[in-house]
Amino acid sequence: MNYLAHFYLADTSSASLAGSLMGDFAKGCIEGRFAYDIERAIRIHRAIDSFTDNHAIVRSSRQRIDPSYRLLRGILIDVFYDHFLARNWDRFSSEPLESFTSRVYASLDEHRHHFSEPLSWIAPLMASEDWLGSYHELDGIAAILRRMSRRLRRPNRLGDGVTELQRHYAILEQDFFDFLPCLERYTHQLNEALKEHSE
Repeated sequence: MNYLAHFYLADTSSASLAGSLMGDFAKGCIEGRFAYDIERAIRIHRAIDSFTDNHAIVRSSRQRIDPSYRLLRGILIDVFYDHFLARNWDRFSSEPLESFTSRVYASLDEHRHHFSEPLSWIAPLMASEDWLGSYHELDGIAAILRRMSRRLRRPNRLGDGVTELQRHYAILEQDFFDFLPCLERYTHQLNEALKEHSE
């Protein structure tokens, strides 16, 4: 799952939202480095990534993508699933997407003192360009993939990946609908386990 899904799965606290983004950037051991809510959100982020990468539905989605994308297929599916979440947001949340993304951006700004490079400049850019809202449209997905492609060191086809979303739209959307409830149950169970452990 990409940024939007991680924020969606986080609890409502400002620190948890910030920590959900930090999960992609805080490397190595995190014990004692951050406030409890942030550390917990980073741990949940990492667990969600592992659960997602190893789930049979997600593996099937990756196999639908042209093999020439190779390891990039996982990145594409993460972004595509965020697109389906954004497109069907009202189905999963009572809070409007625009209101939710604004709350996320405010939380990131509130906790920016925790961010190191490159997150210290990525988070403000995410807000100013409304990356989360841009998941809603295909043009936004194309722009996201081009931006990600430029960040990779080697020449790659990631910037062309929106064509794979268009080719397999209906079946990938169904994969997403099948997978998200599994991920929500897993995240809920993980949250409960972490709460019990902290008591």
